[in-house]
Amino acid sequence: MDDLRGKKSIFDLSLLPTVFALAGPAMLEMAVDTAVQYIDTAMVGALGTEATAAVGSTSTVNWLVGGTVMAFGVGFLSYIAQHLGAGEKEKARQAAAQSVLAALTLGVLFTAVTLLLSRRVPVWMQADEAIRDTAARYFFIVYLPMLFRTARMIFGMVLRAAGDTKTPMRVGVGVNLLNVVLNFLLIYEPRSLVLFGRSVFVWGAGWGVIGAAAASAVSYTVGGGLLTLLFFRHPVISPRGCSLKPDKTVLLPCLRVSFPNMLQRFGTSLGYVAFAAMINALGPVSAAAHIIANTVESAFYIPGFGMMQAAATLTGNAIGARDLPRQKKLARTILLLETVLMFVSGALLFVLAPPLVRLFSKDAAVIALGVTVLRMVACSEPVFGVSIALEGMLQGAGKTKMPFIINMIGMWGVRILGTWICTVPLGLGLEAAWGCMIGHNILLCLLFAIYYLRGNWNPLCEKQVNKGEACHESL
Repeated sequence: MDDLRGKKSIFDLSLLPTVFALAGPAMLEMAVDTAVQYIDTAMVGALGTEATAAVGSTSTVNWLVGGTVMAFGVGFLSYIAQHLGAGEKEKARQAAAQSVLAALTLGVLFTAVTLLLSRRVPVWMQADEAIRDTAARYFFIVYLPMLFRTARMIFGMVLRAAGDTKTPMRVGVGVNLLNVVLNFLLIYEPRSLVLFGRSVFVWGAGWGVIGAAAASAVSYTVGGGLLTLLFFRHPVISPRGCSLKPDKTVLLPCLRVSFPNMLQRFGTSLGYVAFAAMINALGPVSAAAHIIANTVESAFYIPGFGMMQAAATLTGNAIGARDLPRQKKLARTILLLETVLMFVSGALLFVLAPPLVRLFSKDAAVIALGVTVLRMVACSEPVFGVSIALEGMLQGAGKTKMPFIINMIGMWGVRILGTWICTVPLGLGLEAAWGCMIGHNILLCLLFAIYYLRGNWNPLCEKQVNKGEACHESL
């Protein structure tokens, strides 16, 4: 096996511990998040259809707000990872201090905006009039601790940029467990449960949907506060002693990376809304199969997004260290590993689709349709994995403009337009819509691969670019 002195090799085993040290905790955190999402859905679902609808009616807005905050975190991740890779710890700490300013500003701004608009959001999302009041109150409560939610998201990105994925993971696991316990206590009325053959009285607040909102709000507050404390105590990236005054030399480079990513997340969220609306128009069987298939599939994305986190941090470190051979070796190793992981994930999804869909529905038509689309998308999992790994590398390099363009072309030019053509003029069903989604994933993979292989995005190739030469990457 070749070493890191610039020789080409397909797969460098010596890099695996480094990659998994970053990707492993991120995967575990996402796995726990997904499991708790399933549990939350089941707990609220026990209250009835209206309760589920009230909670779910504003979920797209949650993606939009959360995506915007995370986009700002991407800018700090790229900046900090590169400066740590260059050995410039003080500049990294200055950026960490500026992330505190960003978290305070965004947290206060989004708290004010979301609370002021809480009564309007269910109306804009076309929630049924019978559930709008409950949906508005739920939305208001979960956004009360938006400052803490923002702190957890941004500081988590900063810690990952410093190579610390364990701290955000541990906080995430603890917060999710707390959320489940509080749901158990706050949603339901007092009741007796049978444990080991004995009846045990369990206290309950009986707040229903509002109890679910309160559980989430408390968990967000605890999680944000705890991660902030650990962030300020971090031995490498702690912002203690640094100025919190706005620093243009740090903020402007971060914003140049963050702004395209923010537009991308905004446009993608709107695309999901449009896609879901077209699916809903196909009827209740298609809508139910789509929701269930999306829920099931989310668990099988975990390896891909975990590797994306590692790709961003390690690419930023290599670029900061001006180590082109290491950057290329990392790219080849991560891409091959990502492909293998997502192939295994897709194979498991294909095999396990029937029993997993049956967990969420007893309707034979819904089960058959859900299994069909899941098995379709299972075949494209490796392709999707390659595209998000490449996007992670570009984020680590601070290149977010082209990913924005590529994602918008894929979302609106293939998934949305294609789904509209298939479902409206052609009158096709859910299989065709998911076929467009698969086409979207394939196009992303091709466009990201072409852009990456050209190499002009790579700051380490600037000498060739300045001479008008191409800096081709190799995989």
